[in-house]
Amino acid sequence: MSESGNYGKTKLACYLGFVTQAITANFAPLLFLTFFRSYGISYAQLALIPLVFFLTQLIVDFLSTRFVDQVGYRKCMVAAQVASGLGLAMLSFLPDLLPSPFFGILLCVVIYAIGSGLIEVLCSPIIEACPFENKAGMMSLLHSFYCWGSVGTILLSTAFFSAFGTGNWRILACLWALIPLYNVVNFATCPIEPIVEGGKGMTVAELLKTKIFWVFILLMVCAGASELSMAQWASAFAESSLGVSKATGDLLGACGFAVFMGISRLLYGRYGEKVELSGFMIVSGLLCLVSYLLAAFASLPVMGLIGCMLCGFSVGIMWPGSISISSSRLPKGGTALFALLALAGDLGGAVGPAIVGNISQLTGRIQSGLLAGIVFPLLLVISVFLLKKRAVN
Repeated sequence: MSESGNYGKTKLACYLGFVTQAITANFAPLLFLTFFRSYGISYAQLALIPLVFFLTQLIVDFLSTRFVDQVGYRKCMVAAQVASGLGLAMLSFLPDLLPSPFFGILLCVVIYAIGSGLIEVLCSPIIEACPFENKAGMMSLLHSFYCWGSVGTILLSTAFFSAFGTGNWRILACLWALIPLYNVVNFATCPIEPIVEGGKGMTVAELLKTKIFWVFILLMVCAGASELSMAQWASAFAESSLGVSKATGDLLGACGFAVFMGISRLLYGRYGEKVELSGFMIVSGLLCLVSYLLAAFASLPVMGLIGCMLCGFSVGIMWPGSISISSSRLPKGGTALFALLALAGDLGGAVGPAIVGNISQLTGRIQSGLLAGIVFPLLLVISVFLLKKRAVN
């Protein structure tokens, strides 16, 4: 099978879709202190912003199993770009117009989170359905753009604030909104193939009755938890446990994690056809386990930071790899499969950091929370090993 047609435009649309998702996930948290000072929003209220964002994504993940096939992928992706762009643009003025700025911010978050949720569910099957030879590599390359989008959002926003002042954040919100609004044209005109040929894919009920499907769900939960447990706590871990400055913690901890995760996905996207995916997933899971142990027991700041970056590299293949393994073993899974995989990944991304945070609170040490996080890569390794053994048998 060879790449045919204008599928380069489809790739560009999906790449920018993941960049858009990264912008919506990372931009508002950069403004937390600004919201606190400008609008008097409490820290407890600020904590609700990412919660509402991910909760909205979870709801969209679930509901998409019911309406996407009826509405169509193209219309849903165009709507996703419009929602993402409008939510970001409205953030620049809606909080100032409403009696409660906090309610205005949450409303904008819900709007662009709807777009982000649809992007998460649909970009992967759109790429999977394209006539590319190295599908696992293409999936990994696609997901690398979330990493580059995260790094770009953080670095470019920081540069903008340094040059023009944080007070001009409303202008930056409008500038970021241009990316999804431009991408409307790409999704409106690029070729999009059906994910299941010759009829509808499996229903949610059919998937739930399939035993191997639950292994794929466990894979995605562990992938999301392994990734987000370190990603969400990297900055706080570096600053409080390693004793480095916030700037150093952000750049070498959180940003370093995202950069190395992107490098991992980029490398697999380029050379993945030469590597057996299941074996690579097992090695990555073991490397992730080592990185958590390295961070948890680091006696020197440099070792802890290396643990953070090594973790980023190790989890790079987990999310896209789990999707590729699942879609290849259940080729009739259709939209419902991709939606439920996204739901499981988001669930892991919510549960993992919460477990790390609660254990850190109980023990008074973030290292203890990170140590508990090793259960997720360990379960992932066991699950992939069992799938690999079953495939051989």
